[in-house]
Parts: sequence; structure tokens; C-alpha cells
Amino acid sequence: MSQEKLTTLPSDNDGDQWQDICALENIIPNCGVCALINDKQIAIFRIGQSEEIYAIDNYDPIGNANVLSRGIVGDIQGEIVVASPLYKQHFNLKNGQCLEDVDVRLNTYSSRVYQGKVQIR
Repeated sequence: MSQEKLTTLPSDNDGDQWQDICALENIIPNCGVCALINDKQIAIFRIGQSEEIYAIDNYDPIGNANVLSRGIVGDIQGEIVVASPLYKQHFNLKNGQCLEDVDVRLNTYSSRVYQGKVQIR
């Protein structure tokens, strides 16, 4: 995927601003992409053919590398997760919790699809 310039959009009712990341069609279903937002790598995942997307830190604190956007998306007991490509720990895409280590939790970010564009708040 080519790098796209992030655009800050007008605020929602809650005062936060949304940034365009890419077109939804640029994310292959059940895969992730990485976006650089304010010098921080964010992993964004599209679930199936839907507009269901999740955004978490791209940094794997166990493997000490920015690799989670390249992880494998799956389901463990009804929870949508990504498995790190390094040591295979699973991170819940809704809350960032590591399933194998209760002391490890990633940041999650508000995300949405608006007019065909994936956006992060």
C-alpha cells in the first residue's frame, strides 16, 4: 500500500478529530495495515468483507518490534484477536489485552469507516 497523507477532519460532537488513513478497499479482509500517526505506528485491521475495523498499537511489547499489523487475525472463544508474527501471543482487538499475559495490554484507538475511508481518532 502506498503512503497516504493524513488529513485532519472536522471535529465530531465530542470535540475529537478524525484522520483519514486509507480507503477501506485498500485493506484486504482479515488483514492489517500500519499507519504512522503523530510518530506512532498504529495497526489497523479489517474483519471480513465488512466495515468492521479495529486499531491497536503496532508495537509488540513481548517481541520488542513493530510487527502486529503483519499478524494473523482470528477468533478465540468468540473474541477477535491478532496473533503476533514473532512469538504468537494473541492480542484482543477490542481492548488490546494479551490473552497469554494479563500484565500486557496494548493501546486501542477509536476507528471507523466514513464515506469509504478508514479513519482514526
